[in-house]
Amino acid sequence: MKNESQFFAGTKDSLPIMFAVTFFAMLFGATGVNNGLTFSETVLSSASVFAGASQFVFLDLYGQQAPVWSVLLAVFAINFRHVLYSASLGRYMDGLSFSQKYSAFFFLCDPLFGAGEIRAQNHSLKPSYYFGYAIPLYFVWIGFTTLGASFGKLITNPEAFGFDMLLSIYFLSLLMGFRSRPNWLASVLASGIASVLVFKLIGAPWHIMIGSMVGVMLAAMIGKPDEDKTSV
Repeated sequence: MKNESQFFAGTKDSLPIMFAVTFFAMLFGATGVNNGLTFSETVLSSASVFAGASQFVFLDLYGQQAPVWSVLLAVFAINFRHVLYSASLGRYMDGLSFSQKYSAFFFLCDPLFGAGEIRAQNHSLKPSYYFGYAIPLYFVWIGFTTLGASFGKLITNPEAFGFDMLLSIYFLSLLMGFRSRPNWLASVLASGIASVLVFKLIGAPWHIMIGSMVGVMLAAMIGKPDEDKTSV
């Protein structure tokens, strides 16, 4: 498949996600200006960070006037999953140059990770497909953040519209996309139980980092190939 076709294939696959991202982006823009950020600061955050979940956590802590170290730790904990994402997708990026990999990991987000894994299994993960998915999504995120920041003060009660549930629904849909993989349920249960326990006993944001690591460790242990079979 030519690079142009790969690029448009990536863009086509991102269209359903773009629709969902518009609501996230507008909600972030609205929340940003309602939590004390200026219009420019809100838009710049989306353009430079491009990580919706951690941006919302930052806004929440910023609104509470939390210490800087607490904000940085929370953002790191939330974004720790991107370390795992890049390690997984990095296996399919041997054909990418250093600059391409650097750019690719800047654009790496939850839906792009899911799409990249599926693409790598069924075809091959080409740079043109990756950036065809990533670049339009990035500009949609910035554009609708700008829209939300422009009119955000008109939304006085976002919970009344169910906007506070969008993030949870989004992550649940991403998780369910991997349900056909071996050992999926065991890893999800282990990660979920660990996250709940840590949240109850220690608190946020440690439950995200520790919960994900428990799921990864369990998957690594039960997913090892049978040594007897591999040695034959």
